[in-house]
Amino acid sequence: PRGKMFDRNGKIIVDNKPLNAITYTKYQQTTQKEMLETAGRLAKIIDMTGKKVPIRDKKDFWILTNPKPAKAKITEKEWASYKQKKLTDKQIYQLQLDRITEDDLKSISGEKLETLAIYRQFNSGYALTPQIVKNVNVTDKEYAIVSENLENLPGVDTTTDWERSYVFGDTLKSILGDVTTSESGIPKEQLQNYMARDYSRNDRVGKSYLELKYEDVLHGQKAKVKNVTDKTGHILSTEVVSEGKRGKDLVLTVDMDLQKKVEDIIEEEMWSAKQKPNTSLLDRAFVVLMDPHTGEVLSLAGKQIGKDKKGHTVMNDFAGGNITTSYNVGSAVKGATILTGYKTGAIQPGSTQLDEPLRIASSPVMSSWRTFGRINDLRALQVSSNVYMWKTVIAMAGGQYRAGQPLPLDYSAFDTLRQSFSQFGLGTRTGIDLPNEMSGFPGPERTPGLLLFLAIGQYDTYTPIQLAQYVSTIANGGNRIQPHMVKEIREPEMENNELGPIVEEIQPKVLNRLDMKESWIKRVQEGFRMVMQVGDGTAVSHFKNKPYNPAGKTGTAQAFYYGSDKSKYGTPVMNLSLVSFAPADNPEVAMAVVVPWAYQGN
Repeated sequence: PRGKMFDRNGKIIVDNKPLNAITYTKYQQTTQKEMLETAGRLAKIIDMTGKKVPIRDKKDFWILTNPKPAKAKITEKEWASYKQKKLTDKQIYQLQLDRITEDDLKSISGEKLETLAIYRQFNSGYALTPQIVKNVNVTDKEYAIVSENLENLPGVDTTTDWERSYVFGDTLKSILGDVTTSESGIPKEQLQNYMARDYSRNDRVGKSYLELKYEDVLHGQKAKVKNVTDKTGHILSTEVVSEGKRGKDLVLTVDMDLQKKVEDIIEEEMWSAKQKPNTSLLDRAFVVLMDPHTGEVLSLAGKQIGKDKKGHTVMNDFAGGNITTSYNVGSAVKGATILTGYKTGAIQPGSTQLDEPLRIASSPVMSSWRTFGRINDLRALQVSSNVYMWKTVIAMAGGQYRAGQPLPLDYSAFDTLRQSFSQFGLGTRTGIDLPNEMSGFPGPERTPGLLLFLAIGQYDTYTPIQLAQYVSTIANGGNRIQPHMVKEIREPEMENNELGPIVEEIQPKVLNRLDMKESWIKRVQEGFRMVMQVGDGTAVSHFKNKPYNPAGKTGTAQAFYYGSDKSKYGTPVMNLSLVSFAPADNPEVAMAVVVPWAYQGN
């Protein structure tokens, strides 16, 4: 079996459930006729109905079991050409295949079809290598009767197989990943790669997320057997070269009790929000919790509303969306904007700007959600001033704001801002140990207005995991830490469900250090504390007087939903986001929340 997965507290998340299984080992001297006879006997004992058999396999089987009618499919003239070597064996066989009718194939039904399904399994592997014939829904009665009749079923055996079981149901299921079945085996596009590494065609392998990423660790080690045969292929002796061994176990960074609680909150809040007007497009929400010092992901939660097979509305696991989908996140990014302002010299710690409506020639009036008058950098974060950010980025781009005048800017400021944002993990892959991570989408055009929108998180798109890495970088004092889902790799403990000895402990990895003064980062940390705890901070109503001393930044982005809407511009929607950490003075946890398309309108 494969290795198991445990949560950070040693609770089993993914286990192996034992299954009754029937196998077949083909010997070198076994003929097709003998295999067919054995398959026919086995078909009388076990139920193989419902096994899908490809048309091509049915045709091959028809030719094999109907030699005279198959021969009659070829004309005398064609047989003459064959004798003259004008037609090859392959061409004759292809003519037979082409001429098999639907009526011919109708004769393969009932027990014959079951015999074919079994015969296919017999043929699916190599000589002297056991192949699984049936390992799903093998009844105790089938298992017993096959076991009693092994001497009449050469090559057939009974054994114990396994299938993956998920102790917490659908919780985090999309991130845990899937394993192929013994029926599907190794995916075609990866066949050569795996075969070169001693896998068999019908081996089960990880096909998504953690199961795929850690295939080399989780994959069980097969027993190796040496068969000594004579020249005719009869086995003279068999000896075990090495015993089989369960794959190594993964200990994840996730706390499953916390994960479950976070998922429950998301579901409760989403169903509640869907009762409000203008929420027809709201269908997903994401929450990432991680240790800002180690990158250990404590919870990676995502939910999506969809339809089940019967058309009922259901809430599905969408944890994978934290790394595979990206959104405009709004003002949550303003901590990075302020720090970029310090670094470029556009502003100094304590710099003040006049928060006023901006009147740029040939543009609509642009303003913050409220007019704040003269404010400094901390106040700008506390109340989420757009104008302060815009004036910072105008200075960064060598511009000068004058009411009613055009605003020429140096467009290299796009590169300056994006490069700086990427140091926090925004707009670049975080390096999380999961496949298919996306980097988000940079807006393609460059105009003065779009540069201003970039500075407030309303142009490029970012993933929820990027937001978690960004806020962790600020929380820990400037190190961009690689997030990871696996905490330890351990040797399997065969006797019970305990953890075995540690093989590898995943160490925190710093991807880069912010090229910024420590005092600057501390100042932004203070601005984030004010957002949640001081005066009219944008998150004070929720977080004031909380015992865990929170700090963070809210975000609201006007975006556009391009779903079923046929218009060129899509439907205007609001995305909500929040980045935070606690305690503010010595952070233990960092959090990112993203709710795309929370409601339509302004």
